[in-house]
Amino acid sequence: MGTDVIVVGAGVIGLSTAIRLAESGARVRVWAAEPPAETTSAVAAALWGPDFADPGRAWAYATGPELTRLAVDPATGVRLCRGTQSSDIQSEPPPWVDRLPDVRMLEPDELAPGMLVGLRTTVPIVDMPRYLDYLTARLDVEIEIRRIASLAEPAAEAPVVVNCTGVGARELTGDEGLRPWWGQHVVVVNPGVDEFYIEAVRGREWAGFFPHGDVVVLGGVSRPDVWDRTPDPLVAAGIVARCAAIDARLADAPVVGHRVGLRPWRAAPRLERERLGDAVVIHNYGHGGMGVSHSWGSADAAAALV
Repeated sequence: MGTDVIVVGAGVIGLSTAIRLAESGARVRVWAAEPPAETTSAVAAALWGPDFADPGRAWAYATGPELTRLAVDPATGVRLCRGTQSSDIQSEPPPWVDRLPDVRMLEPDELAPGMLVGLRTTVPIVDMPRYLDYLTARLDVEIEIRRIASLAEPAAEAPVVVNCTGVGARELTGDEGLRPWWGQHVVVVNPGVDEFYIEAVRGREWAGFFPHGDVVVLGGVSRPDVWDRTPDPLVAAGIVARCAAIDARLADAPVVGHRVGLRPWRAAPRLERERLGDAVVIHNYGHGGMGVSHSWGSADAAAALV
């Protein structure tokens, strides 16, 4: 049997795109340097949220309902969760607030110290290790673990290649506008937290925690142009302290793991089509920390280009 499309990359963007193509009838193969469980996607917290600008805004709006539908099945790792979003960037509600379900704006005395605006809402939250397992099973295609030096390699075996390689696209395409933004999460035993909390801040460090059953994933931090995926104990201590300032129960929660990933940051995501010899390459990368929120919308857009 021949191959119609090779998707390169097995994070949330690559798997979602491969699923859209396979379920439309294309004969799909997936090549990846790492299995899904070792990608940056596996490190994500992960919470669906809108984006401020197109095309990401449209992709996020398309992804939200898809994740909401998946939340009816616990096996997907997706569920609807109530929680708080706050910010020290502006004092007015975000422009997309009317797209959030079940919203209540916080009163000034409800805001965490330093926050200027906040809201409570119910949105999809995703246990990424379980979700990636679900996507892999739904795709029902063996993921071929192979590291490539050039997109010409898959282009030699299929007429269409979809490049979903995250930060790896910097080397594969020569895209110097693509940079790693290092992030770390601390995973702790859940002391009874059942709501999420996330801050949008001006700096590189913030408080965010996301309950996933027996554990809570704590964040966050962002460091541009760092490639080393070794956890930093000082960063971990700061994360726990910031989160415990919001919910004191997290201060003494036993730590069960550390996760480090490289967000593929770019001034704007790249989703476009180009020729490579006799093949067509569709680029779908550079989603930064919005990969989960962009996933199904960008997968639809990439599939349309194919």
